[in-house]
Amino acid sequence: MFNAVLFDYFNTCTTAVVRGDGHRRTAEVLGVDPGAWLSLLDRTFDARAKGAYGSVLAGLRALCVELGVEPTPAQLREAAELRIASLQQDASPRPETEPVLRWLRDQGIRTAVVSDCWFELPTVLPGTPIGRLFDAGVYSSQVGHAKPHPAMYRTACERLGVHPEACLYVGDGGGHELTGARRFGLTAVQLDAPDLGGHLTFHADLDWDGARITSLDQIPDLVAGRMPLPATIGAPMLDW
Repeated sequence: MFNAVLFDYFNTCTTAVVRGDGHRRTAEVLGVDPGAWLSLLDRTFDARAKGAYGSVLAGLRALCVELGVEPTPAQLREAAELRIASLQQDASPRPETEPVLRWLRDQGIRTAVVSDCWFELPTVLPGTPIGRLFDAGVYSSQVGHAKPHPAMYRTACERLGVHPEACLYVGDGGGHELTGARRFGLTAVQLDAPDLGGHLTFHADLDWDGARITSLDQIPDLVAGRMPLPATIGAPMLDW
């Protein structure tokens, strides 16, 4: 049924994301109040995901300046390392992610990760066992747009060399990604896994009325046509 599968990363390829203690340690290293730091991360998520804060160290410095602090280069470098470590700690891969990606590769089905993120994910993911199984990585901070902007889906299709109607999109629903994918012409399905609910997410597709699965293990059946999907192709592509 499909020539390609596009995956959201956080809460989809990973278990439910909950901020761990690394974020508090990052704030302490930078000399800012941890509570104010977390609030600032929430307020600036959209801008950071679209690349508005620039490079790693410049972006961290800009955030600190907004809180009235001027960190040293050494503090910024340590904070960047802590941010990467926190991502790996707070967003561990689901056990089924790697086997499903390997199955898709064996079947000749191309895959891409399509993620709203800052600098950490494109720094870390390509060198991991899971990252090496994706044929393409599309990261909002590099594209300059975040989901549901069609540039995210268009970039993935272009890099994989596939048409939208030949793609399955899988995500938990953050960033209105499912409605955006459907609007672009993809077949979208929500991962409604048992561990999701109180997870960290922004701009969730709360009123999603399309297909749902409870595990990535169901993707082979979807791709092979053994599990029927309702018609989830929505409005034609928008020229944004």
